[in-house]
Amino acid sequence: MASSRIDLNADLGEGFGRWTLGDDEALLGVISSANIACGFHAGDPSIMRRTCELAVQRGVAIGAQVGYRDLAGFGRRRIDMAADELSADIVYQLGALQAFAAAAGGRVRYVKPHGALYNTAATDPVQAGAIAAAVASVDAGLPILTLPDSALAAAATAAGVRPVSEAFADRGYRSDGTLVPRSEPQALISDPDEVAARTLDLVQTGTVVSIEGVRIPIRPDSICVHGDSPHAVEIATAIRRVLAAAGIEVTAFS
Repeated sequence: MASSRIDLNADLGEGFGRWTLGDDEALLGVISSANIACGFHAGDPSIMRRTCELAVQRGVAIGAQVGYRDLAGFGRRRIDMAADELSADIVYQLGALQAFAAAAGGRVRYVKPHGALYNTAATDPVQAGAIAAAVASVDAGLPILTLPDSALAAAATAAGVRPVSEAFADRGYRSDGTLVPRSEPQALISDPDEVAARTLDLVQTGTVVSIEGVRIPIRPDSICVHGDSPHAVEIATAIRRVLAAAGIEVTAFS
């Protein structure tokens, strides 16, 4: 049965100092949820504050995009960490964004791991458990965005935290439901019309076609557009257009 509503999220606040990445202001006019970098893989206090302020002004839900402490690698390199150390890093990042969200008159409404941490937690029960434990210790009412049927989804449920199923509009999938690594061909889809058509199919059928041509079930509650993609605004706008034409409302899940 086709969904009549879906969340559209994107990664924002991923600059640092004088360096900027993506068009956050334009994306905030299209998306319903903003995954805001918390300073470990990207972002800094000024950027976090400004992005929270813009999200509140636009009525966009604020999510904490937590990651490895890896500014140089943009959080896209796996780091093997003790569970308690990783959990402490997650609590630190979440607490920082909660303060900026509150100062802007809003609140953090969910958590989403970034990059290599997201991919690792999808299959690694130790790191997945560390993330879930961190979120539960701060606020068990905060949902965690993750791949369906992942180790993180299981860990969140075990910790009393709601896992929210997410799909990626602009990423290639393997037949096992994992994302194609960015280092491999077919990892990214950049044509806005292709991504929009793929997203509509995904929302209406609850499936996505893998790079091997296999339809795999997802049934997402949220669709992600990568804010650092060169055509992110065009992609998000195209998605909104085709969803609206199909009578599907874009609204925050949280």
